[in-house]
Amino acid sequence: MMIRNPFFRLAIGLTLSLSITLLIGAWVERPKAQTPNVVLFFMDDMGYGDLGVTGALGYSTPNLDRLASEGTRFTNFLAAQAVCTASRAALLTGCYPNRLGLYGALGPGSPIGINPNEETLAELLKEKGYRTGIFGKWHLGDRHQFLPLQNGFDEYFGVPYSHDMWPLHPNQANAHYPILNLIEGNTPFKAVNTLEDASAITSALTERAVGFIRNHRKEPFFLYVPHPLPHVPLAASARFAGKSRRGLYGDVMMEIDWSVGEILAELKKQGLDKNTLVIFTSDNGPWLNYGDHAGSSGGFREGKGTSFEGGQRVPCLMRWPGVVPAGRVSNKLLSTLDILPTVAKLCGARQPKNRIDGVDIVTLLKGDDSATPREQFLYYYRKNSLEAVRKGDWKLVFPHPGRTYEGYLPGQGGKPGPSTETHAIQGGLYDLQRDPGERYDVRGQHPEIVAELEKLAEAAREDLGDELQNRIGKNARPVGREGGQ
Repeated sequence: MMIRNPFFRLAIGLTLSLSITLLIGAWVERPKAQTPNVVLFFMDDMGYGDLGVTGALGYSTPNLDRLASEGTRFTNFLAAQAVCTASRAALLTGCYPNRLGLYGALGPGSPIGINPNEETLAELLKEKGYRTGIFGKWHLGDRHQFLPLQNGFDEYFGVPYSHDMWPLHPNQANAHYPILNLIEGNTPFKAVNTLEDASAITSALTERAVGFIRNHRKEPFFLYVPHPLPHVPLAASARFAGKSRRGLYGDVMMEIDWSVGEILAELKKQGLDKNTLVIFTSDNGPWLNYGDHAGSSGGFREGKGTSFEGGQRVPCLMRWPGVVPAGRVSNKLLSTLDILPTVAKLCGARQPKNRIDGVDIVTLLKGDDSATPREQFLYYYRKNSLEAVRKGDWKLVFPHPGRTYEGYLPGQGGKPGPSTETHAIQGGLYDLQRDPGERYDVRGQHPEIVAELEKLAEAAREDLGDELQNRIGKNARPVGREGGQ
């Protein structure tokens, strides 16, 4: 039928034109939505209770609280181990760090570091055309072959290890350490000679991170921001010093919150806000014997350096508008181990060739609360000691020598109080749903649960070994060594 009315012909033409434009637009935007940018914040020694949404007092964290309200807060999220190097190795490889031969906190000039045969998240994303940048603390070896540019990152600015490994640390006898340098790429950039120098680090890292977003706004990017703080020694810039009611620790947390806000604002300014997955978490719980210079475990037992929940339960916020449900709280068991396989899948990257321990949580992340991607977790510590195992809400702690802060008065003003590394921990079975503080041993009431968890532990010892039983695992891999030896 011929349409003679010119106004009808014009309306139909405009409708067809608009439909074609929308279809083309949808086709153009679809690949972009499948390859999100990724911003990963990784704090140092920040406890579960250090955010406004988890009960922090004396200061506010409005930008972090906004991340929680605009995304999902995971309340049962575990760092792989409660110490710096081990935790970072797990985050970037998806492996328990003892599988890689990494443990503890590597000191300056360590002859070991991350093995080049291990594939980092940065390497997997770079292979897919992502620009990769790290602005903050590395701590996977400070020799040239171990640094970020040799392990998948295009840009690096930050400190190579913890900034308390410093000859001028006011609270420890660290005179044998070399001077701490900020590193740019592979080259020392500037010495950190005073606490005033240290107070400028957060703003410097933030400026670099914002510049990275601006410079690479037209290509997919992975931005890793592992802030060296709030690890001691604490230092806040003049803009934040004295601004909280929680002393210097509160000032530092307010500055970290500001940093997150600046990076989120740049994402929005560049039109990238809705196509960026933002993840915020911490490497372990608080260093409790530093007292007013330490964070809060949020009521969980113990802190950094222990395999109790206060050492490994950390805040985790994930936000991706329109993909990750807003305002949601999930209690599903997850770990930093799971970030690599999840991000790789979301970004269309392959999984590592070597075996990993992380699980893909994409279905849960996108809103399917019936999904339970992780059912169990292994609490290794020290070099290779299996101190506890978990399945669901049940946690079985094995007798082991370990750190405790309980019964010791914490320090003040940046000086640590005493603690012990050789406390005889008796172990027990804990129902974390009813007893998240791990106070009531119910082994006698649930022998069948103990037997089930013992089987899980035995499988772990076969796989990874266990120093507590002088067991060598079948599937541990060699650590990286200087010179490749």
